[in-house]
Amino acid sequence: MESRLMEIEIKLALTEDLVDTLNLTVHRQQEQIDALQRQLLALARQVQAASPAAESRDLRDEIPPHY
Repeated sequence: MESRLMEIEIKLALTEDLVDTLNLTVHRQQEQIDALQRQLLALARQVQAASPAAESRDLRDEIPPHY
């Protein structure tokens, strides 16, 4: 009975350590996801800001490269 209880306590300790490690990993990954979402939003805003300027130019006003 004593050895069985000892095995359960060891497994519980290892499981608690594993859960703590997994929680830390998930927390770090969520921080990375949040940072990537902010970057993506910033890039989308840059693209939207640049799009009207690109659409307003007229290709007839540009000189072809062979001139």
